[in-house]
Amino acid sequence: MAETRDAASLSEHEVRAYLRANPEFLKDNPDMLNVLAVPARDVGAEAGVGAGIADFQRFMVERLRREGEALKAQQGDLIANARANMNTQSRVHSAILFLLDAQSFEQFINAITTDLAVMLDMDAVVLAVETNDLSLPGINQHGVRVVSQGTVDSWMNSSQAVRLDSNVIGDDQLFGPAASLVQSQALIRLDIDPRMPTGLLVLGSRNPEMFDPGQGTELAQFLGRVIERQLRLWLEV
Repeated sequence: MAETRDAASLSEHEVRAYLRANPEFLKDNPDMLNVLAVPARDVGAEAGVGAGIADFQRFMVERLRREGEALKAQQGDLIANARANMNTQSRVHSAILFLLDAQSFEQFINAITTDLAVMLDMDAVVLAVETNDLSLPGINQHGVRVVSQGTVDSWMNSSQAVRLDSNVIGDDQLFGPAASLVQSQALIRLDIDPRMPTGLLVLGSRNPEMFDPGQGTELAQFLGRVIERQLRLWLEV
């Protein structure tokens, strides 16, 4: 078996010859650029041996600049997302405080189906209830839609509290005349009480990517839980 030569025994000529024979070496091993001491200019031309010996320092600076620009872009995206999340959180908190200030059950329902859309910058907000009993309080108010029993489970899993959809076509059964505007939606299950029909809060937006299945659902769940508790208080169940 041939012995491996010590790196210190390699001559400059051999290293040059190897690199010329393997022009892709540094491209395939970019980590070597971090340990090489390199010239700031084309030393081949200055030494009279011909141009073409790469200015590695310039290469590394350009690479670092590209990496810095990419990192800056990533930081910009993170900051933009953080600001958007803070804005959304602020909107939801303000909307919840507004709901808690309702002075009557009718005002509470109206706040959900009318004011919530403005406060959350939605194109449609619907409160749906599974029931055949049209005498239930608030059932005939604007923005409250009646759906048959089992409908909510057909739209989302029974264990699912929130469902987010992007790039959708608004459902007429849910959104009525506003269905043509809706391109993304959030469905929030409302389990008010075992003795009460299942409810559903639906937020619709014309922005096809306002809601996405990959987004977090904490704020939507929080909004849903607050509405559930307020409904229990108003209905005294």
